[in-house]
Amino acid sequence: MQQTNHPELRNHYGDFRSDYAEFREMTEKFYAKEINVAQYKGFSGKFGSYAQRGGAASMLRLRLTGGEITKEDLGFIAGSIQKYQISLTHLSTCQSLQFHNLSKSQVCALAEEAFCHGIITLGGGGNYPRNVMCAPLSGAQQGEHFDVLPYAKAAAGYLLGMIGQVALPRKLKVCFSNCEENTTHATFRDLGFVATGQGAFDVYSAGGLGREPRMGALVSSGLAPSKTLYAIKAMVDTFVAYGNYENRGKARTRFMQETLGTEGYQKAYQEKLAQALAEGGLDLNLPLCHAPEQPQGHGWDAPFLHPRAIPQKQEGLYAVYYHPIGGSPRPSFFGELYDAILPMENAGVRISPEQGLYIINLDAAQAEQILDLTGDSAQTPFESSVACIGASICQIGARDSQKLLAACVQAARDAGLPGNALPQIHISGCPSSCSAHQIAPLGFRGGVKQTPEGPKHAFAVFEGGCETQEKEAFGTDLGIITEEDIPAFLVELGNAVASRGMDYGEFVSKHRDIFLQITEKYTA
Repeated sequence: MQQTNHPELRNHYGDFRSDYAEFREMTEKFYAKEINVAQYKGFSGKFGSYAQRGGAASMLRLRLTGGEITKEDLGFIAGSIQKYQISLTHLSTCQSLQFHNLSKSQVCALAEEAFCHGIITLGGGGNYPRNVMCAPLSGAQQGEHFDVLPYAKAAAGYLLGMIGQVALPRKLKVCFSNCEENTTHATFRDLGFVATGQGAFDVYSAGGLGREPRMGALVSSGLAPSKTLYAIKAMVDTFVAYGNYENRGKARTRFMQETLGTEGYQKAYQEKLAQALAEGGLDLNLPLCHAPEQPQGHGWDAPFLHPRAIPQKQEGLYAVYYHPIGGSPRPSFFGELYDAILPMENAGVRISPEQGLYIINLDAAQAEQILDLTGDSAQTPFESSVACIGASICQIGARDSQKLLAACVQAARDAGLPGNALPQIHISGCPSSCSAHQIAPLGFRGGVKQTPEGPKHAFAVFEGGCETQEKEAFGTDLGIITEEDIPAFLVELGNAVASRGMDYGEFVSKHRDIFLQITEKYTA
């Protein structure tokens, strides 16, 4: 049996290897109809796998800390896609990669083979620590405070060690932000580490999206990065002491702000942090990469310009962004990308929380090559919109998010809307907020609308969300639009923006009355 070379997994290799035999056993029982969907979901989620709608196929979520895909990982992914003829891949907003439409034998074999390679699926679902997120360009981004990816990897290993050892909150989500863009939503997760210009972390806790979303509470300022694991232990210890274990719907950290009050939660957390620090034993000894090599806001002059080529803080290097429509790359793309970057000595891949891929550490010629390879990428912010996998696959989804996004993109193209007329939208098939619809300029959440003709498939529309640090806001619910009317709504809105020679943000700011009139026409 091959030993993994992933450091966050290595210490737990022997502990977890035997678990996959049990996964195979329970999967066999499910497909033999000896257990039902609910029973199987309660077990398979631990392994990052769920039965798809209808129970005839499975999905598998590969846990990739910080969204990082090494060349070796990419080779494994490409080889697995070819070996098992995988027909659907999907990038999640938690920086994971999902394989869909898998048979019983495929999902079991892939889970074990991924583990042996060093890509763990444990904690990819269920009541377990989820994939630890990190700013996708950490270590390469101009203007970042410091590289937070090494701390995300250390956190991932520590959290994996808690599986089976302590009763954790549901969907425990931990993330790291390297700058004010806050793409990982560090200020409103279960636990978020926000890098500062002083080479420290501000720590936020007890936030989250989904039903009853809540901003995180600032629980520690100026935490030394070497103390990262103490902050995680304090959050877990606080939940063990004060969390709701009786009501599954309330078994998330954010509800402690409801029961204890925000100040009460901050006090409780800080007491647990002090206790953890006093006990000691969790210090990290990692080199801290301080300020970027280029002053913030003053990057080097790039020799060529392209909207998807981003100059890195390392002079002469680029990251190329690729966003497949709907976050679902062609399965064959992974093999093409692997072949392309294999001879590129320093190239790597990162998954974005917005369902795209960054190919990093490219020189100008390599960037041109990757731009050509990714020519089918979304071309505008609107085409880069985010959508969950949707009800055609998801057991709990109410609406087909992918189908709606495809219809909206086609409608915008047919209408010839300019690229800045519509923003990036986020579409969730249900209130679980897998697309983070509450923080989008325009977000949609699946549901039903009662009409004179009877109930129709529909989406609630949210407006004005923002993820940027110190500007965070959850969108306002403006009403419900039938699914069939949403493409027309967006085209009318885009035409109103374009006719005034503005971009979407300027239009909403200066002509909010017109924006609301158009919206009310469709929500009435």
